[in-house]
Amino acid sequence: MTDDPRYPIGRYAPPESIDAATRAAWIGAVAAAPAQLRAAVEGLDDGRLDTPYRDGGWSVRQVVHHLPDSHLHTYLRFKWALAEDTPAVAAYDQAAWAALPDSLHGPVEPALALFDGLHARWVQLLHGMDGAAFARAYIHPRDGGPRTLGWTLGLYAWHGEHHVAQILALRERGGW
Repeated sequence: MTDDPRYPIGRYAPPESIDAATRAAWIGAVAAAPAQLRAAVEGLDDGRLDTPYRDGGWSVRQVVHHLPDSHLHTYLRFKWALAEDTPAVAAYDQAAWAALPDSLHGPVEPALALFDGLHARWVQLLHGMDGAAFARAYIHPRDGGPRTLGWTLGLYAWHGEHHVAQILALRERGGW
């Protein structure tokens, strides 16, 4: 844990090499993320869901909606990279998406349900991949170079934990 409310578990720091055991742990984190998110927001009323997790940050509601938005993009990037040779993928403006009406005001249950179903599909895909599949890559327009699916798996295992930790840290600070 860090004192920076933006990164309560620190920034993503991938290991030098990614082996099968590391991938298996990351797949476990992806599989666990929906239940962890549900537990993090359980019992929160609209006032608390609309509370920013930090000064100048998104509300808890926006974070909940952001997770399936972001992970859906990544799931699709996995599919493209597995079906095509190093495809260029689209970026999206996550801040603009978080400012849309569904993210600002929508109930969280549809986002939680989408996260549940998305991760069930993604974990099924991940379990069917071998080492060569995790070495496949895509080109992200803002990252500047190819990103392997192994590296991306680690990033999104971290990403789910990162946002859940933001919510939990807010709950702790607020005594919720």
